[in-house]
Amino acid sequence: MSSKDWLEKDFYAVLGVGKSATSDEIKKAYRKIARESHPDHNPGDAPAEERFKAASEAYDVLADERKRREYDEMRSLFGSGAFRRNARGAGGPGGAPFDVSDLFGGAGAQTRGGGFGGAGGGAGFSDLFSSLFTGGAGPGRARGPARGRDVEAEVVLDFGDAVRGVTVPLTLRAPGVCDTCHGDGAKPGTRPKTCPQCHGSGVVTRNQGSFSFSEPCRECQGVGTVVEEKCPECHGTGGVTKTRTLNVRFPAGVADGQRIRLAGRGEPGDRGGPAGDLFVMVKVRPDELFGRSGDDLTLTVPITFAEAVLGVDLRVPTMDGAVTLRVPPGTPSGRVLRARGKGVVRKEGQAGDLLVTLEVVVPAQVSDEARAALETFAGHSPAASREHLDARLRRFN
Repeated sequence: MSSKDWLEKDFYAVLGVGKSATSDEIKKAYRKIARESHPDHNPGDAPAEERFKAASEAYDVLADERKRREYDEMRSLFGSGAFRRNARGAGGPGGAPFDVSDLFGGAGAQTRGGGFGGAGGGAGFSDLFSSLFTGGAGPGRARGPARGRDVEAEVVLDFGDAVRGVTVPLTLRAPGVCDTCHGDGAKPGTRPKTCPQCHGSGVVTRNQGSFSFSEPCRECQGVGTVVEEKCPECHGTGGVTKTRTLNVRFPAGVADGQRIRLAGRGEPGDRGGPAGDLFVMVKVRPDELFGRSGDDLTLTVPITFAEAVLGVDLRVPTMDGAVTLRVPPGTPSGRVLRARGKGVVRKEGQAGDLLVTLEVVVPAQVSDEARAALETFAGHSPAASREHLDARLRRFN
């Protein structure tokens, strides 16, 4: 994406969110568009594919806190006309007003790998003005092949797998390294040549009025090398769209909504550049018995009235077996018993607990013998204390 694109494109409008949108709102908006317009779901639909690409481009900037800040600053600054000067030596050639297209070298100037200030090594907002007013890129500023984009995927795990940890094969259809040229973009038997324009630095210095600044080399587009004989498979890009399967290890205790980062498993960089990262969003299916609260597992167990009154040894399931818990006599409904160490295993090897909530079940119907026994029981049992209610009821007498 060229740096000038950042001024011409309203990424907030592309995703349909306001400038004050939170990260979660931006992510939600992007996922909705991605689901609706993904090429796999809309084969042959060019407008849908363009909308998907535009949303991906906007999300790449707005989801990154640093890129978003620089994008907002740059659009605000140049949108206000702060750099259209008419003073001698401050504008374009011959004292003409300074235009943003001059700053970025026109529509042909390109930055690589995620745009201005992107993860692919493009110049940041502060880098731009450093080069503008210090007369060049300075030492050590060679760009080189751009870093690949980060990739997002989603996986749904069973509750038990999330608690114990699991390795899952994850199939992705995304750009990958070309097997014919091994990523350098050159025809087999040939190699990329050092760019004759920038001599491999990836940047060139331009004079603009009374000052000079650096920009990506147009000859090699900032890579530092040019491909004279392009690979017939990838046409010189070094990458092709392919289906690949990764075995992804999810650690024990991974939680619903957690984001797992796999460094270097995203899209490959252009012509041998470093790969981006793969971020996997985890969704966990609910379990029919167990719930989860942090590192603790939860379980609700019904008991009878007689068991609550008299007490009972209660055998309950865990994720990897069973335990016996003692229900003491006189246990009220809603009491929580704790089975220590039977919850989610933590990183350091310790585990959470299993929290068992007791629920006294009241039968809807009883036999005549049971009713008689309950009446006898009620006659020998103390009445429930309702003094706190009686005090309020006396006001209505």
